[in-house]
Amino acid sequence: MGLVNTMNIQILLNQHAHGHLVGSRMAAAPLREELEIALAQQGAEVVLDFSGITATQSFVDELVGVLVLRHGPDVLGRIIFKGCSDDVRAIIEFVAADRCDQFIKNHAH
Repeated sequence: MGLVNTMNIQILLNQHAHGHLVGSRMAAAPLREELEIALAQQGAEVVLDFSGITATQSFVDELVGVLVLRHGPDVLGRIIFKGCSDDVRAIIEFVAADRCDQFIKNHAH
């Protein structure tokens, strides 16, 4: 039995924050591109580290919601959300659920 070689790629969001906030869709777009490149690697999991920062719903939607719409809900299984405050976790859960519903409706036969 072979071992699956899983690679973890870390994206530290506090390096992209203004103070303690990551807020704009414009700021999230290049990070989403980085995330998509990382996820394209076979067996890669990406750790999004929210330690010490707050994120807006717009930022999370551009970063994660767009990925769900493009690649489907399964993409969430390859992203690890680390260091999230309760508020950030609630935003991620809301965006993920909303975009998963939208993806399913758009792809229903």
